Amino acid sequence: MRLLFVVDARSPIAMNWIRHFIERGEDEVYIASTFPVQLDVSIKGFEFIPVAFSSVKKPGQRPGGASRTLNLRTKIRQWLGPLTIRRGAQRLRTFIEEVEPDLVHAMRIPYEGMLAADAYTGVPLIVSIWGNDFTLHAPSTPLMSHYTHWTMQVTDALHADVHRDVRLAKEWGLDPAKPTLVTPGNGGIRSNIFHPGPHPVEDPVIINPRGFRYYVRNDSFFRAIPMVLSKHPNAKFIFTTMAGEPQALQWVNELNIAHAVELLAPMPHFDMANVFRRAQIVASPSIHDGTPNSLLEGIACGCFPVAGDLESIREWITPNENGLLFDSNDPRSIAEAIIHAIENQNLRKKAAGLNREIISARAEYESNMLKAEEFYKSVIGKS
Repeated sequence: MRLLFVVDARSPIAMNWIRHFIERGEDEVYIASTFPVQLDVSIKGFEFIPVAFSSVKKPGQRPGGASRTLNLRTKIRQWLGPLTIRRGAQRLRTFIEEVEPDLVHAMRIPYEGMLAADAYTGVPLIVSIWGNDFTLHAPSTPLMSHYTHWTMQVTDALHADVHRDVRLAKEWGLDPAKPTLVTPGNGGIRSNIFHPGPHPVEDPVIINPRGFRYYVRNDSFFRAIPMVLSKHPNAKFIFTTMAGEPQALQWVNELNIAHAVELLAPMPHFDMANVFRRAQIVASPSIHDGTPNSLLEGIACGCFPVAGDLESIREWITPNENGLLFDSNDPRSIAEAIIHAIENQNLRKKAAGLNREIISARAEYESNMLKAEEFYKSVIGKS
């Protein structure tokens, strides 16, 4: 197949998916990236197409990176970003005409899906939904709502990481007759990399791998830490991509928890497996989500999951069976879930067995990417 991916090529989620089609050696892979990036893989062609002010970011800047102005930047992009789509779509349409792909796959709606929908040439288009596309971004402004509707009307097929988003896609204009696929957004878990260590972690080590994001309540999570320490003073908390971040350092100092907190610098995606294997518990304090890929990776490495109580998360976690859920807006709720997890070894042991089965049955990378291959072929065949 000749495949054109419209993505933020900085994203480990997008690149984990795309690597399958590069590595299998049977496809021509092209990438149109909305952010500048230096790729570490060999593909047939690459085009940088800035949209929603992506050209003002540095090439090495990671998606979702920490910043005190993150909320403001997100709101500005929600209001003004759609105004940049038309120009970007002209460039993407030219690239599509040059490449003549069998299939275009845009990974997330804002702004890659919007861009691909506006550039639509009749080449079959698949759009992926990422966790908060419908619940956070789509209703945020009139233009975001308009372009979300338009994208769902134009796309030929939909890929989502939870069944909830298939339902929401139909509410946002997707024809129910169009084909859909539900698999993790990054393709799933590479079990040769993300797997448990030789022994369960006995110490109360909690990892929050979500970084600074508009929809992650890190403020609540940090404020929960003293409550946990009051019961378990030896607990340790690991935060990824937060080393040197002023906001994280401010919370640590204000709460007097420096002795219990480790702030990690950004690292290569696959190196995260060793960090997960240091932890007993993986936490996700989000208020908008689909399937958090880092949460699945932590679970695959043997961590017990505690996460915000969302419809999408309940597709993976059944409370008191294979994990615990909390109110991400409430520090006490977060603390109580973590304390309960620390103090209930039998629950953690039961959950470990159930989660191994869930990862194997629903989240294994190779089997999911085989489904993706067949999905691509079926969409191409119907064009």
